[in-house]
Amino acid sequence: MPQDERDRLFTAADPPDAPFVFDDRVARVFSDMVRRSVPGYEDLVALTGLLGARYLRPGSRCYDLGCSLGAVTRALLEAAPTCHCDIVAVDSSPAMMAGLRARLAGLPGAGRVSPVCADLHDVAIADASLVVLNLTLQFVAPERRLGLLTRVRAGLRPGGVLILSEKVCGADDLEEGLLVDLHHGFKRAMGYSGLEIARKRAALERVLVPDTVAIHEQRLREAGFSQQLRWFQCLNFVAWLAWA
Repeated sequence: MPQDERDRLFTAADPPDAPFVFDDRVARVFSDMVRRSVPGYEDLVALTGLLGARYLRPGSRCYDLGCSLGAVTRALLEAAPTCHCDIVAVDSSPAMMAGLRARLAGLPGAGRVSPVCADLHDVAIADASLVVLNLTLQFVAPERRLGLLTRVRAGLRPGGVLILSEKVCGADDLEEGLLVDLHHGFKRAMGYSGLEIARKRAALERVLVPDTVAIHEQRLREAGFSQQLRWFQCLNFVAWLAWA
């Protein structure tokens, strides 16, 4: 597996208003970045693999939408090594897809994975027993989120499930302020400086747009999911299981 670099991107001399882009530089440090930026990330990924394996069905498809370097895809392969379910790993970043291919090389079951470098909106979803959106919907334009979830719902087999994980915002100013302060405290504890935290937040503001828990749950209902379970939360990161 490739050696991941330490994330020092936001100590560099880029323009302070440069937007966040999933390019080669981000791909090289992404594993370290997400581990040090998302509280509970490693547990979230491992549990997604275990939970997903419960619903994978032989002969069906699984979609890892916005797969980045393939952490969830790998977790699914490790949790269900004998389930003959094809995994379609989709990401629009060529750098991320190259990293995914390198990380899956030689992994048992990797032949079941089809890496697809494409926009999520251009990928047909069909005959799926499982779809995963792991910290992905937050990067989709808000006006397109319901349409994407509706397509996911339509592409699931009866009894199929969606695992949705997202950064959320608080329901009011008090809740939001506390969650943001705790999240920044977590990042400082993970070694980020105040400058790095501020610069990354500014870079992400235009590309990562979080919703409240209530909005996510209403949207899942509107997309046609019959039932949902909020099964994970660590500070302002939440995950749901939604049944077709």
